[in-house]
Amino acid sequence: MPEGDAVYRTAARLRGALDGRVLTRSDFRVPRHATADLSGRTVLENLSRGKHLLTRVEGGLTVHTHLRMDGSWRVLPAGRRTAPGDQVRLVLANEQWQAVGVRLGVVDLLKTADEHRVVGHLGPDLLGDDWDPAEAVRRLRETPERTIGEALLDQRNLAGIGTIYRAETLFLRGVWPWRKVGDIEDLDALVTLAQRLLAANRTHAATVTTGDRRPAGQTWVYGRAGRPCRRCGTRISRGEMGAQPQERLILWCGDCQPR
Repeated sequence: MPEGDAVYRTAARLRGALDGRVLTRSDFRVPRHATADLSGRTVLENLSRGKHLLTRVEGGLTVHTHLRMDGSWRVLPAGRRTAPGDQVRLVLANEQWQAVGVRLGVVDLLKTADEHRVVGHLGPDLLGDDWDPAEAVRRLRETPERTIGEALLDQRNLAGIGTIYRAETLFLRGVWPWRKVGDIEDLDALVTLAQRLLAANRTHAATVTTGDRRPAGQTWVYGRAGRPCRRCGTRISRGEMGAQPQERLILWCGDCQPR
């Protein structure tokens, strides 16, 4: 699933194509909103909130989308045909550009005043102007018996982190993924590091946590199961965390992240 930095970049592309322009076409290809028409309304702003995207339009309406596992937004010149076989769920177009939502996991239309219904549960946004590490730590500490690996992926604690940044953050802090939240003294440093990693990658597509932009050297543990740790040479371990069917991939170094 795209993480907060990828969603942030998607919002930036949508802003460049749609913000301040009048929609000449809207095509909702989901049953619930199949008859909705936003033509003639100006797009006010596009923004990301964790892994959610909000497109606010004139008249107090918001288009809420979520990429989930396979979704994407493509920005194309107005009138250009999409590729055959694309599972288009939504099109927002003006005289210059069209934003084509492909395989979107969520497509919803609601009043802007009701945005809290879809994003109000989220914790502080790692890439938001309102990022608050103290609040993120407070939320994490509310469940001290929970494993830190599961707690970090709970978007109610902090919004935007996924499996890649979870693995990289825990490695860099030397924290075993199954350690209990209540046993971690310096949660402030942990969430601050997670925010720094996402912020460092928000303007480019590659996820780089090592400082090495070459494809083979970009991450410490993620995508490196069975390979030697870049620090100590121990083979990187791979497993799953969470209750079925919500289990998610986790990678770690047993030496650098001891029990």
